[in-house]
Formats: sequence, C-alpha cells, structure tokens
Amino acid sequence: MADSNLAPKRGPHAPAAAAQRRAPLRGERGGAALDPLELDRLIHERMRLAIVSALAVNDTLSFNELKRLLDTTDGNLSVHARKLEEAGYVSCTKTFEGRVPRTEYRLSAAGRRALERYLEHMEALIRATRER
Repeated sequence: MADSNLAPKRGPHAPAAAAQRRAPLRGERGGAALDPLELDRLIHERMRLAIVSALAVNDTLSFNELKRLLDTTDGNLSVHARKLEEAGYVSCTKTFEGRVPRTEYRLSAAGRRALERYLEHMEALIRATRER
C-alpha cells in the first residue's frame, strides 16, 4: 500500500508531526484559517476535479464530449459524474435525439462555489509552502 503523507504518523515524533500538518493556513477571505487536511475530498479526486474544471469553462458538456476531453471510459466517467450530481455540484439532463440518448452536464452554483473554495485552498497551500 502506498504511503500517504496524510496518513496518521506513529512513533515518538507523531504529536509534533501531526501539529505541523494541522497548522492552519491563512486564507484569502477575511484571514480565515484553512486546515490543510480539510480539502473538499469530493473535488480533490483527479477525475472529479477534471469534470468540474471542464464544466467551469463550458456552459454544458455532453457525456461523450466529457469522455473524449478527459480520455476516460464510460464507466469511470459515469461513476464520478454521479457522485458530483449526488453532491449537487453538477446537474444532469437526459434527453433523446431521435432514438439516441443524450446526457448533458452543467456545473451548478454550489459546484462553482465548491471549486472556487478548493482553488483558494490550494493557492493558500502553495503560498504557505513557498514561504517556508
């Protein structure tokens, strides 16, 4: 199993390492502290971040357009898009063009806010890393 730097540390240095990992970062808005471990895990996953990002710069994208753009499989896209839809981050509209089904996705207002928060959080992490 791959070692993750987000996994809890064990041993004599664990409390210091944990405190260092949890040190709040100063965010852009009102100086609110950002906890580096509090990333939006739903968006942080690579494929879901790609879906949300693609929809942020396009009004709508069809299932096939997203599939081609992200170079992924039907099943992979379907699973990740459904998770985003369940969270209210994207809306899904299913129609037919003749007998051919067409699924279109659109980023919701909640999804746009979540992406903006995620990007602000990542920018704060980058700034904090460069300041050290």
